[in-house]
Amino acid sequence: MTDLHTNPLLDFSGLPRFAEIVPAHVAPAIEHLLAENRALTARLLQDDVPATWAAFVRPMEDANERLSRAWGPVGHLNAVMNSPELREVYNATLPKITQYYAELGQNLALFQKFKALRASDEFASLSVAQQKIIENELRDFRLGGAELPEAQKARYLALQERQAELSSHFSDNLLDATNDYTLLIDNQAELSGLPDDVCEMARETAQAAGKDGWLFTLKAPSYLPVMQFADSRTLRETLYRAYGVRASEFGKTEWDNTPLMAEIVQLRAEEASLLGFANYGELSLAAKMADTPQQVVDFLRELAQRARPFAEQDVAELRAFAASDLGMDNLQSWDFAYVSEKLRQQRYAFSEQEVKAYFPEDAVLNGMFKLVETLYGLTIVPASAPVWHDDVRFFDIRGGGDALVGQFYLDLYARNSKRGGAWMDDVICRRRLSDGTIQTPVAYLNCNFSAPVGGKPALFTHDEVITLFHETGHGLHHLLTEGEEMAVSGINGVEWDAVELPSQFMENFCWEWEVLSDMTRHVESGESLPRALFDKMLAAKNFQSGLQTLRQIEFGLFDMLMHSQFDASGDQSILQLLDEVRGEVAVLIPPAYNRFPNSFSHIFAGGYAAGYYSYKWAEVLSADAYSLFEEQGILNPDTGAQFRREILAVGGSRPAMDSFAAFRGREPNVDALLRHNGLR
Repeated sequence: MTDLHTNPLLDFSGLPRFAEIVPAHVAPAIEHLLAENRALTARLLQDDVPATWAAFVRPMEDANERLSRAWGPVGHLNAVMNSPELREVYNATLPKITQYYAELGQNLALFQKFKALRASDEFASLSVAQQKIIENELRDFRLGGAELPEAQKARYLALQERQAELSSHFSDNLLDATNDYTLLIDNQAELSGLPDDVCEMARETAQAAGKDGWLFTLKAPSYLPVMQFADSRTLRETLYRAYGVRASEFGKTEWDNTPLMAEIVQLRAEEASLLGFANYGELSLAAKMADTPQQVVDFLRELAQRARPFAEQDVAELRAFAASDLGMDNLQSWDFAYVSEKLRQQRYAFSEQEVKAYFPEDAVLNGMFKLVETLYGLTIVPASAPVWHDDVRFFDIRGGGDALVGQFYLDLYARNSKRGGAWMDDVICRRRLSDGTIQTPVAYLNCNFSAPVGGKPALFTHDEVITLFHETGHGLHHLLTEGEEMAVSGINGVEWDAVELPSQFMENFCWEWEVLSDMTRHVESGESLPRALFDKMLAAKNFQSGLQTLRQIEFGLFDMLMHSQFDASGDQSILQLLDEVRGEVAVLIPPAYNRFPNSFSHIFAGGYAAGYYSYKWAEVLSADAYSLFEEQGILNPDTGAQFRREILAVGGSRPAMDSFAAFRGREPNVDALLRHNGLR
């Protein structure tokens, strides 16, 4: 047992003390806070505690913030520095956290106290943000089962715990299955077509494993270049199959996510039914911008109709090019990225690798920071903080008069202990403290890019630059808030299908000459990106956008139909449902062995269940918002100030549609998205 007085997880005076946190700290800290919070809740529910903001809401917020600030670094370390010891204590503690929040959500006395505050004279004198928090609380109590009979409350609680357990298990299985696979190549001829830096990384990976040759893995920096550049069809097929069957019945039984998925979907349907919804899709949308599952399905199908002719044209061009120029007939799934890259190079006379040489990490970061500084009148400067890995950096964002606005950690590279993908998460939320001071917001920005090799700086593909801008957009939403109430500060309280607006909005700048010319430097010659190469990139921007759009629609439609019109205990399997959706909207059908759902973390282990459509929904919002910059000047600080004021600063304190209309002067329309994607 660790001493609570020296437990770094219980120090809320500043940033997390990452260098000192060990697995043994987790259980004592969390159990202590849970006991403290339960005692506080019981005290606040006494009759002598008035239903006012100061006496009732604020103490509860303070307590729950302490819990989230202790648990946050644990969850973060589990995602970025995963180890058997940490995983064990994380999975043992997660159900206790889940149970606590589920108990709060079902506490009828707490619900009554919020209702009393809503009905009191004080309510009218509260700030807009405080009123929104109370309205959200009342909605969430209803969604959290507060009005259920006692017997059903117990079942609801059990459902929450089991779902959290299954989702965590899903992630672990996928990480283990991904990490377990390696492919050793000992014949250099098989590496034909692969870029030098990819081969160098594979050679270093082999050396680190004590082997001769080149070692390939299923992590993105290793897997994606093989699919895109390797001339060896056998090599591509081998890795494609391994990637496509991760965490399925084709691997180790204990890592098979198939039974987990069916149970997760069943439990979600039961949860929705308990709460009086026809299906989980309806429950999911209760706190989102979209109104009904059918509205989402109709939106996706309409987009699919618009995109399908373009996607069919994309595929026809690929097949014709493969036959005429590459002598390849009967294209398979493992061929499409490779043939696409060859066609892109022929049509636009450049390759991803040529472009990548112009995006060394330092130039990209400096250019991105300069953009943020120009748009929002800020400065971003390196700072120091305890970190979890030597590769992690830390920055301050400062405003007028050098005032500290926010801070963020940047963890860019892939490693074995880190889950895949890219994501932003909050460390500390902005709020006004009881002593009147403002708490500075802090964020994590995480990516999985290739680390520097051979003494050269890390080089990013243009797609990776877009990913970095995307996560930075999320980060700015969290960091540039002016909210003083935590529950609607930054991304808190923002409807899930609007959360992607600031992130996708940022991606647009990656296609602007004024921005890119300031953030490129050839790794050897030092020259900026040539205008002629940029023009080719721009011409290629919507290369296969029909295919890309249909792919996103396929995932979104599958997700919403699975959560609204599918019976997980019926005759149809989840995979068969996906096959049905593909039959309706896809123009490329993967091999029968492909088990995409088994690695679809967004909906089985993330927050996107019955919400994956929000990527497309938010694209409509972000493209339309960006069109104002196109009209008024993309580096126009006045438009930037307006975006910061009406979108970023307000966070979740008002409905997202109101924020959008305040910025754009009208409701969104789909035209800008279709134009940006070349689908008009």
